[in-house]
Amino acid sequence: MTDRPDEPDATEPEDENVDNAVVEADEVDADIDAALDSEAEDIAEPEVEADVEVESDVEPDEPVDVVEESPEDLEVEESNESDPEDDLEDEAGEDSEDDDSEELESEEGLEPEDDDVVPASAFDPDADGVEIAAAASVHEVGQGDDDGGSHTGRRVLLGVLGLVAALYVAGYFLTGSRMPANATIGGVDVSGKSPSAARAAVDQELTPRIANEIVLSHDKKEFRIKPADAGLAFNLDRSIEEAGGNRSWDPSDVVGLFFGDHETDPALDVDDAKLQSVIGTIGESVNVEVVEAQITFPKGKPTPRSPKAGLVVARDDAAEAIKGAYLVTDKPVKVPTVVVEPAVDAEGLADAMETIAEPAVAGPVTLAVGSKKVSLPVSAYTPALVVHIEDNVLKPYIDPKKLAKPLTNSVTGIGKKAVDATVRIENGKPVVIPGKEGVGLQPQEMAEKLLPVLDKTGDERKVSIKAKVVDPLFTTKDAKALKIKERIGSFTTRFPYAEYRNINQGRAAALLNGTIIKPGETFSFNKTVGERTVANGFVSGFVINGGVFREELGGGVSQVATTMYNAGFFGGMDDVEHHPHAFYINRYPVGREATVYYGSLDLRWKNSTKYGVLIRAWVNKSTPGSQGEMHVQLWSTKIYDVKAGQSARRNFRAPGKQYDDTDRCVPQDPIQGFDIDIYRTFYKGGKKVKSETDTARYQAADTVICGKKPPTN
Repeated sequence: MTDRPDEPDATEPEDENVDNAVVEADEVDADIDAALDSEAEDIAEPEVEADVEVESDVEPDEPVDVVEESPEDLEVEESNESDPEDDLEDEAGEDSEDDDSEELESEEGLEPEDDDVVPASAFDPDADGVEIAAAASVHEVGQGDDDGGSHTGRRVLLGVLGLVAALYVAGYFLTGSRMPANATIGGVDVSGKSPSAARAAVDQELTPRIANEIVLSHDKKEFRIKPADAGLAFNLDRSIEEAGGNRSWDPSDVVGLFFGDHETDPALDVDDAKLQSVIGTIGESVNVEVVEAQITFPKGKPTPRSPKAGLVVARDDAAEAIKGAYLVTDKPVKVPTVVVEPAVDAEGLADAMETIAEPAVAGPVTLAVGSKKVSLPVSAYTPALVVHIEDNVLKPYIDPKKLAKPLTNSVTGIGKKAVDATVRIENGKPVVIPGKEGVGLQPQEMAEKLLPVLDKTGDERKVSIKAKVVDPLFTTKDAKALKIKERIGSFTTRFPYAEYRNINQGRAAALLNGTIIKPGETFSFNKTVGERTVANGFVSGFVINGGVFREELGGGVSQVATTMYNAGFFGGMDDVEHHPHAFYINRYPVGREATVYYGSLDLRWKNSTKYGVLIRAWVNKSTPGSQGEMHVQLWSTKIYDVKAGQSARRNFRAPGKQYDDTDRCVPQDPIQGFDIDIYRTFYKGGKKVKSETDTARYQAADTVICGKKPPTN
């Protein structure tokens, strides 16, 4: 707004911009008519603000001083459909209500406070129509100033949004036409290339590597894996797509065309079953079973077994490591492992020795049977007693079956022992041996009552119990219902002379012999034979641990497991769990053999028939001049005839060389690794019923030299 003149004169212009202020009345009429006919026309920047002002408390019928402006200085923003004169009167009335106390400003150069300058003639009902229209126009120009700023902001905002949208759409189309900035696929640079050019570059670099072995290492041992054996296949097209070769609305993909680093692994098609099988084979050489704390009582004295941490392959991490190394590197990748801590540490074991084991053997337990009191010696119940891990703590446990024998007349002077029915092979035929009732103490009840008093002393170390008729756990009726009548499977393996083999295999055979697997039950080698300990009758011998031979308790027992596996194989039992040795031992049938390790590797098969299965096992001992023989037979009712077959050996693996300067070293000759398929075909009545295929994967056995590795030049 320009300054108000001291002596306003409607006939004299203030400056040269008003030189042409006088216009013809008909021209003004035409301009105003055009303005009134235009609806919602925006005036963003009015050329001249009117220098006419009305004091806020002037009533419409009062005289006012007017500064007349040239019609060219007035612009019409828009016409209202209502009468402009009425609008101006309403506005003036509102002004007078708000500013009743204000005095009319003098004309001696004072600056008006209101923004709107309105000719006074607009309030005169007899004023010329031109003046009224001009006043309305001036009022609307004031409004245009406010609305113009708002419209300008909206236009800027819409312009910015439009630009962003245009760039976003352009980016969408670019994502399908070029790869992101700083992009690699399996180490191959594809930055900014077209998808087709990127595909050609990756194909040229990675496709020649698709058959390269993946190498994993653990300690001094390497595992070489063929991609096909691990179920890995390179997917070139998907590699380009996942690296950004497809169009995408994802903002990060659009931004990635120009900014950031984008490293992408080659896309792979993975057969998870094959991959996990390979990892399992590696685990057989790497895994070290955790040794849990335990207390046994040989000869009635508590003997602790110290806990030791184990080590297992971290399967998920190993799978990612194998996939991540494929096509990318020929260098060995470390086998991911996880340390398995025992549930109870050495401090917890010492506490259990003091609070559980030692009080348990502090003295005999008094048995009160009616009016009779007898002493149950420590030696009578400790063979059935063990302190072992249960729910991650050490707890005492008494095996009722092992307790049954001491609870006889010969030990307690009470009653007589019940005798279970059984099935024996006599003169080449199965015979049911009837069971017999006994009178005495129920083993299950006795075990439950005995445990709570083992840490007591004096009069509290007493059990009150009644002598009862003791039924056999396995009756004559039970034995006859199994319909065990013929041999359904058998196998024999031979072994070289070693006294530890005679002892350990003979002990395992004795524990297996006479075992009956009822219909629907699953046989477990580890559960039946038990842990290979001195207390259980085993001695030290050679075993395979970590891919090399080591001397441990129970060496040679895997030969019993192999013989049992083959008896079940030809007897038609369902294979639940078996593990071939880490490398092939040539005295066993190739692909049809099994290793066991208590607490880790088991041999299990299920009797899915409606008949019982009797296990008969025995050993013909070896001598310095002759081999020994391990025999296992299964007796039941025959359903199938089973035949075995095998594929050619394939995927040969070369052995390496390692040095071992520990006192546990056992020299070892190299053995080639390979894969082989084993076929089992079932026949019934001469007709083929079904067939099964199992694949054995043998790692190469390194040459092991006892001593330090010689320095390299």
